[in-house]
Amino acid sequence: MNIIENVVGIVIIITLLAVLILRRWKRRAAIEKEKLEEKRAAAHQKKVRDTRLKIIAGRNNTDRKLIDYGSYTLSLREWLTTVIMVGAVFALIGYIFYEKWWVVLIVSLFSLLAPIWRRKKLLNNRKHILNLQFKEAIQSLSSSLAAGRSAESAFKEVASDLRLLYPDPDTYILREFDIINRRVENGDTLERAIEDFAQRSDVEDIQNFADVFITCKRTGGSLVEVIQRTATIIGDKLEIQQDIQVQISQKKFESQILNVMPVAMVLLLKVTSGDYLDPLYDWNGAGPIVMTVCLMLLIGALLLGQKIMNIEM
Repeated sequence: MNIIENVVGIVIIITLLAVLILRRWKRRAAIEKEKLEEKRAAAHQKKVRDTRLKIIAGRNNTDRKLIDYGSYTLSLREWLTTVIMVGAVFALIGYIFYEKWWVVLIVSLFSLLAPIWRRKKLLNNRKHILNLQFKEAIQSLSSSLAAGRSAESAFKEVASDLRLLYPDPDTYILREFDIINRRVENGDTLERAIEDFAQRSDVEDIQNFADVFITCKRTGGSLVEVIQRTATIIGDKLEIQQDIQVQISQKKFESQILNVMPVAMVLLLKVTSGDYLDPLYDWNGAGPIVMTVCLMLLIGALLLGQKIMNIEM
């Protein structure tokens, strides 16, 4: 009887394990399928966007170079500066945690991945700057339209206002409004010029504005009222984003301090009580493994903190 009960118990356990494994496998397969579909969709969107940018470049009848705000290429100076600075930090961390020059060299090689992070950060910063400048431009446009000017004249007036606000002729929004005005002067339509700018900007607010502007221009809607409403919405959105950044700025600073403190403590103990840490640098024992685990935990905490603080709207 005991043998039968044991056999039944084993069969039940195996069945439950098989069901759990099967469910986990199905869930993983569904997740992988979803990721594959997302990659395909992203690749398709990139292909469509590249095609549109080629068409836009072909329609450009001005002498100004068009900027693709959806991509960023690091210059040689930016690439070298990023690799050298990050490599120096990684080398210091490698020496603090391992005290082996060959390990320091291996850790420093990870700085070659830093330009990827740097490019993404510079890309997002450029979009953010363009969005802030666009907010000023659309407020000026709203005032010009309310004064009774036509859309074409209003855009020229906005360009003049922007030159007073941004003396640098290479300012992003000033370049774009100059391109729009020159295209209109060369016989292109204002709607197409704005649509091309919105496509290149890769900024949601600018794309929404272009859709609203083109729709009102074609259907004969109240352009002044719509532009004023759009300017208010974009301004409120940017103010909310700035308020959020102000609220979490202290937490970001605290997170950075907490990430630096463990490394600083190890360095302090290394300088003041080197014998105390000798077991952690003994490659014949488990010391380097412990240091590697601690370093991985610090890196995980850093990445988690950045993900938590990255609030998008």
